[in-house]
Amino acid sequence: MKKLLELINTYKDFPKKGIDFKDVLGIMQEPKIFKELILMMTSSEIINNADAIISIDARGFIFGSAISLEASKPMIVARKPGKLPGELFKEDYCLEYGENSLSVQKKALHKYKSFAIVDDLLATGGTVNCVSKLLERNHKEITGLLVVAELGKLKGRLRFDFPIESSIIL
Repeated sequence: MKKLLELINTYKDFPKKGIDFKDVLGIMQEPKIFKELILMMTSSEIINNADAIISIDARGFIFGSAISLEASKPMIVARKPGKLPGELFKEDYCLEYGENSLSVQKKALHKYKSFAIVDDLLATGGTVNCVSKLLERNHKEITGLLVVAELGKLKGRLRFDFPIESSIIL
């Protein structure tokens, strides 16, 4: 996991002053480490106990699709406004630097009972809370959350009563 830490870059004052943005995209530039990470995440009980994976826009898609492929589990996407066609379920959320919403296609969500949430990073938990509310409102079970990195000092995990696994805590 030390190698993961070296591949996560910090950008100060992005997207606004006072925010230290943690960028996990460097992991994809090291295929062996990326593969090892995906294999580790795929072996989680959170994935094994889920009918499907729900990945959060946008970096969550990268990890979610790789895990989905490796685990042979379907993947549903939670997208930002204006990105999905068809009938949608929508939920609003607030982050430390703004407000937004996520949507999921109704047709895709109805097919499955239990979901593993996958994202790149857990900070305050705003986007994960949004997805969990959307799933719970539709009577879906959450087997847990898998993230590559967690900003431990922000204590986002305390917002949730389901299992959370982070590959690295920053």
